[in-house]
Amino acid sequence: MRLYYSPGSISIAVAITLYEAELPFEAVKVNFGEAEQTKPAYLNVNPKGRVPTLETDGNHLTETGAILEYIAARTPQAKLVPQDALKAAHMRAAMYYLASTMHVNHAHRVRGNRWADRPESLADMAAKAPQTMTNSARYVEEHCLRGDFVIGDHLSIADPYLFVVCSWLEGDGVNMADFPGITAFQQRMHARDSVQQAINAGMLPS
Repeated sequence: MRLYYSPGSISIAVAITLYEAELPFEAVKVNFGEAEQTKPAYLNVNPKGRVPTLETDGNHLTETGAILEYIAARTPQAKLVPQDALKAAHMRAAMYYLASTMHVNHAHRVRGNRWADRPESLADMAAKAPQTMTNSARYVEEHCLRGDFVIGDHLSIADPYLFVVCSWLEGDGVNMADFPGITAFQQRMHARDSVQQAINAGMLPS
């Protein structure tokens, strides 16, 4: 397996999950600072010009949630998706919320040119991010976390996803003192071997 990633991006959720599943992989850094994701060599790998991309068995898989589901299906012994249908639905609801709403709220601050060109429009979107990310954090705190992890007392594929997204909160202007549940979750995840492996590989700050 080969994982195309950018440090600190959502692609690191895939790396953490691969470490949790104990699946060996080659990490290939995509240099966003040099806009490598927009150049032909990488567009041949992922025409969306985004990360993550997981190359496996001659296929290029994209979209974080889909890749995480693939890893879980490849390694059922890791028990990264609950067998209980209601817990699995809650896990996926949390992941879909991260993808459709919380990640987009964050992107309005750092990737506003996806939606607008005028400087005043970009500034307005960036100025809104602390409010929308605070609202998202509140939703996560009150409705996504059901104990130590998203589904309660057992880690699932939703947790690496949530961990990486919540690592952006402080930079987005969210007052973390208002969210003790997320803070405890982040500390719990940070202590896991999988996250420490990602840190040691230079994928996340220590």
